[in-house]
Amino acid sequence: MEQFKLSSIGTIQIDDDGMKVVLDREYIPAITNLADFKYINVLWWFDKYDSAASRTKLIEKKPYKNAPEVLGTFATRSPERPNPIGVTCSYVTYVDYQNGIIGLAYMDADHGTPVLDIKPYMPSLDRVEAPLMPEWCSNWPKNVEDSGEFDWSSVFNF
Repeated sequence: MEQFKLSSIGTIQIDDDGMKVVLDREYIPAITNLADFKYINVLWWFDKYDSAASRTKLIEKKPYKNAPEVLGTFATRSPERPNPIGVTCSYVTYVDYQNGIIGLAYMDADHGTPVLDIKPYMPSLDRVEAPLMPEWCSNWPKNVEDSGEFDWSSVFNF
């Protein structure tokens, strides 16, 4: 198996002011003109699931209420996977260039989560107009804007 070296570029911070990416100082120049994009894809590390057991788990037993009894890890967004990488498309509320902070409307990561990379959301590469989904999740929101109002507790078995 080929090995790769990854380094965090910052962390997710959650406080009374909301959710944000706080970059390590050396990466601040990389956000030049990022505020022109209102959505970004944040790649992050499921650090709380980085264990030998979590990295070898390849089958999930009915993680979603209407799903089949068994799903392969790659058919889920489970944190337990060979490489515990998460990706979230998030709305950018502000960019503080001086301090290397990107304000986010929401992200499904915990406080202190390591951030691996940030990419601007580009419809020409990231958007699918009519995605084909399995029947068991076809009632889920069709976009990130509607996801905030959706009752996700009605979906998950955990």
